[in-house]
This record gives sequence, C-alpha cells and structure tokens, in this order.
Amino acid sequence: MQGQAAVRLELALTGALGAVLLWGVVEALDRGRIGDYPALVLAGLILTLTGATLAMAGPLSLTRAAVRALGLALIVGGLLWLTRLRYGEVQQFFSSPLPSFAAITVATLPVPFLVAGGKSRWNDYPALFLEAWSIALRLTAAMTFTGLVWLVLFLSDAVLGIVGITLIGQLFDKELAMLLISGAALGLGMAVIHDIADIVSPYVLLRLLRLFLPVVLGVMAIFLLALPLRGLDGLIGGLSPAMLLLVMTGAGITLTSITIDQSDDSAAQSPALIRAAQGMALILPLFAGLALWAIWLRIGQHGLSPGRIFVALVGLVGLGYGLLYAWSVLRGAGWRERIRQGNIRMVLVVIALAALSLTPVLNAERISARNQLARYLDGRAGVEALDPWVLRSWGLPGAEVLAELEALAAKPGQEALAERLAGGSAAEPQAADLAQRLAVVMPVQPKTATGTRDTLLPALETWQMQDWLLACDRPAAEGPPPCLMVVADLMPALPGEEAVVLLDRGADYVEIVGLFLDNLGRTQQRRLVHPDGRTVTAEEARQLLDSYRLAPPPLSPAFLNQIGTGEDGLVVLP
Repeated sequence: MQGQAAVRLELALTGALGAVLLWGVVEALDRGRIGDYPALVLAGLILTLTGATLAMAGPLSLTRAAVRALGLALIVGGLLWLTRLRYGEVQQFFSSPLPSFAAITVATLPVPFLVAGGKSRWNDYPALFLEAWSIALRLTAAMTFTGLVWLVLFLSDAVLGIVGITLIGQLFDKELAMLLISGAALGLGMAVIHDIADIVSPYVLLRLLRLFLPVVLGVMAIFLLALPLRGLDGLIGGLSPAMLLLVMTGAGITLTSITIDQSDDSAAQSPALIRAAQGMALILPLFAGLALWAIWLRIGQHGLSPGRIFVALVGLVGLGYGLLYAWSVLRGAGWRERIRQGNIRMVLVVIALAALSLTPVLNAERISARNQLARYLDGRAGVEALDPWVLRSWGLPGAEVLAELEALAAKPGQEALAERLAGGSAAEPQAADLAQRLAVVMPVQPKTATGTRDTLLPALETWQMQDWLLACDRPAAEGPPPCLMVVADLMPALPGEEAVVLLDRGADYVEIVGLFLDNLGRTQQRRLVHPDGRTVTAEEARQLLDSYRLAPPPLSPAFLNQIGTGEDGLVVLP
C-alpha cells in the first residue's frame, strides 16, 4: 500500500493507538493501579501527542510530526506534573478554568510554530497564518466526520435491530471499541481533509469571515457611544459584563487578523474593510480597558480568586493586543505588517503566561488565598467573607491559609472566626448549610412562602446551590437582590407548591427556571415559556423580575385541556 491510501491508514492507526492508550490509562485508574494525578498527567501527554501528531501530519511526514509532537507532549506532561505542588487532589485542578485552559493553550498554540519550523522558519508569518487556520479547519471537519460515522452506526444498528441483528449495538457497550472507532475516524478524517486541501481551503471561510468585521465594529462603536448616556452601572454586575467585553475584544482581534491576512497581497483590498480594520484596531484598547475595569471592581469587592485571576489575565492579553494594534495603525504606513509581527509576539506571550500559570511562578491559588487572608487581617473583609470550603478547594495554598486562620481563631476575641471555621470544616459543604445560606440571600414572593423555598432548596444539587450563591452575591447597596423565588401552585397534579427562580446574571441576561419536587423528593427543573410556546426574551425576563419584586404575580389557569385523564392523556402543544 503506497501513497494516499498509506497516509490515510497511518493516520487512522495513529488515532486508534491514541484512543487505546487513553483507554489504558482510564482502565488502570479504575482498577487502582495508578493514582489520580499520574492518570491526569498521562492523559494530558497522550492527548497532546495524538492531537499534535494528527494536526502536523500532512504538512509534515508522520515521523517528523510525531517527533515534534512528542517534545510538546513531554512539556505539557511536565507542566501538569508541576501542578501537583499546589493541588492535593485532581478535582482541585478543575476547581477553576485557569489550569485546564492553560494546559490546552500550551498543547495547541505551539503546533503552527512547529509546522512552520519544519517547512521554513518558525516565525514565518504566512506559514503560521495558513497552518493555524488549516489545522482548525481540518480538525473541525474531522470531528464532523467522526460524528457522522457514529450517526451511520446508530442508524445501521436501528435498521438491523428490526431483523434481530444486534452486532453493532454490542459495540456501544464496550468503551474500548467506541474509543477505537472514534480515534480511527478522527485520524482518517484529518488525512482525507488534507488530501483535498485545494478544495476544502480555509481561504473561502476567511473571505466570508471578513464580512463580519464592519458589523462587529458597528456594534462596538454603538456600545461606546451609548455608554456615557447609559452609564457604567452595567459594568458593576461582576464578571459577566467583563467576559462579554472580552469576547467582543477577541472577536475584533480575530476579524482584524483575518482581514489583513498573511500578506499585503492577500489582504482585503476593499476600502471599507481596510477602514474597518483600522477602526477596530483603534477601539480595541477601549473595550479591553473597560473589561479590566469591571474585573477590578469585582476584585475590589470580593478579593482575588483563581477564576478572577484567569479573567484578569485574559483582559491583560486583550489589552496587549489592543494597544499593539492601535499603535501599529497610528504609526501610519506598514501598519498591517506591524500587526502581523505583533501577533507572533503576542501568541508567544500567551503561551508563556499559560505555561507559567502551571508552575509555582504564577500560582493563582496561592495568590488568591494570601489575598483573602490579607483582606481579613487588614479589615477590608469581615469574617462572613471567609469561605472555608472555597479555601480548601484551592489546594495546598488554601489549606495553608486555613491553618493560619485556625491558629488565629484559637486566640481570645476571635470567637466569630472560630465559629465560621467550624461551620466550614467539612471537606465539602453540606446541602443544609448551603441551602440555609442561599435562603438568606434569596427573597421569596409571596413573603409568607418561605416554607416552600426551604423545602425546595435543600433538594438541589450542591453545585447548583453554590452557583446560585455566587449569582446572589451582589452587595445590597448596589440595588435590589439579584435573586428572587416566586411560589405558587403551578402544577395542580403534584402535591404542594412549585416555584419559579429568577437570577440576574448580568446586564443582558436574567435566568428563569421552574422548580418542583418529584415523587422521590428530588428537585426537578423545567424551562418556562409563554402559553403559545414563545420563549421569554431577555428584556421580558428583566421586566418580570422587576415586577415580581414589588408584588407576587396573580395565578390564572393555562389555556390547555387534555384528551383523556392523568398521565395517559393527550394535549396539543401550542
């Protein structure tokens, strides 16, 4: 077997081998042969090695791709192992998005540099630009192909099941078989897409994406013009406004890079797109700066946490891009080439920051834990702001701060601190404790319906109560409580009352969820719609929240009857 068929077989086998190795790690972990942390490191190494090899094979030979991928995988594995110095348990690694995002960044962003280095120079911008987008397109297409493979298998199983043949269905019960099929399909998809690169080219997609630049620029410009009239209150809501601004900043950076392309010859020649790229470059620092200001307000209110440090780092990177782009345009001629070279430097900065965040040099948990301790000691935060369970989830640095607080609590005059620490000494917060804390910050309508609230909340999942506590954590001085529970007999067929919870998640989003207890005493959640089936818009949700805060809404029958009785009846959905 030679040529095209051989390459496809090689990549299919590479994907299958990676799947087998990953399955072996999971199997060894399940049988207790390796610990959680070695399993995490091995899984990261295998995923990086397999993914990077598949991404680079095609532009490079399989052997050269595998050698470069192995070096990258060893770096990622080493960085993951270093995080063991701060985390006692694997679940603490995933307590914030920063470690996972950093590991993925180190595993993926260097790949175009490795390909460019194997073909010409590692900092050859045209090669970097082309390979980065080609890899993204090939991976997306290969994942779509893998999904289609499974769709065909499911449909085939359903068809054969009609005549009593269950051979394909038996594969679905075997993890190894499913991983093998997925890995082989992914590798084969990558190979096939590379073979037809002249047909499935990223240039078509990039040309289309350019057209979004004026639209996004218009939205961002309108936002900046309306901001002085609307005021800055919307930015005070926490991390949600900051993340929205950073997403728009990222979109602006991406679309500007696409518009200027890999060289002046291939860049957009339309005067409208050129001016849009220049305009975007000039307003990017403003957007990133506003996002950082919103983050700073949140940190000033509640101190540092690994999640806030993650968002702050993203904001700093966005500001770096924005300043570089604006400086390049303001210098005049040659601005596009300056942006291209600046992109290379900024990607290297991002990789370096991601790698450092996995080492003791940039330990977000240590920085956060020491900051929370300092805020308590200097009086910026009271004892109620200390959350022992959260500190414990921050690994060894959090445990060290807890030990210092416990030593302080043993001294005279620190009874409140001792009580606070005693209430959070368990490895995980108890549902009753979380429900009690949530009930304190969640008003109810009508005000006499606290019994229903106190029945529904403890039956929620622990993570759900923790999430709602964060959403309800806005100080009262900033306005009415951002949470509200409305209680009524919404489902007459069930005993007791049900509830609707409204959560103000930010300037443009109010979450609405229905709650009720099932026959087993578990809290079930359902979405809410209008009687005619329409979804509740963001504007309507905010109006409802404002209205329900003033008075409980009236209860009226729904516009539905059913044919038949009980659960066997039939209804016509609107």
